[in-house]
Amino acid sequence: MGIVLISAAGWLWFDQALDLPALLGIGLIVAGVAVINLFSQSAAH
Repeated sequence: MGIVLISAAGWLWFDQALDLPALLGIGLIVAGVAVINLFSQSAAH
């Protein structure tokens, strides 16, 4: 969730634009972490 928070902070405080490729990339990172944590047997729980 760190990348989401840093991106949101940059958008709110520094007026950095998040275009569609940036949002898609962040979404893919979040989705990948979620898949690993929810479905992978190798993830430490």
